[in-house]
Amino acid sequence: MAEIREGSNPNFAPPVQEGIVFEFADEKGEVEQLEFLGLILHNDRRYGFFFPVDEDAPAGSSGEVLILEVTELDEDGQPAAFELLVDEGIAQEVYNAFVEATKDIYRFV
Repeated sequence: MAEIREGSNPNFAPPVQEGIVFEFADEKGEVEQLEFLGLILHNDRRYGFFFPVDEDAPAGSSGEVLILEVTELDEDGQPAAFELLVDEGIAQEVYNAFVEATKDIYRFV
């Protein structure tokens, strides 16, 4: 098991281990694999950060980060459902918070 990493911000929840990949289906039924990078708490909402991954493109190779808003929690208070964050203003705010919180973990250019 990989070492648990800690962010530099109390509003950041890192993955419990590196390399956790989830599968998400879009409204068309297309499945995409996304590596979980962590969760940011922002204005009483939760946002997950993910890298798209597949056989030909390991995590981070595209440089693309997807931000998904947590829309439902399970009985243990863990994220159970997500939606793509489409509000560009909020996306920029939470992305900036994520970059700041993870500056000792991830490198963003």
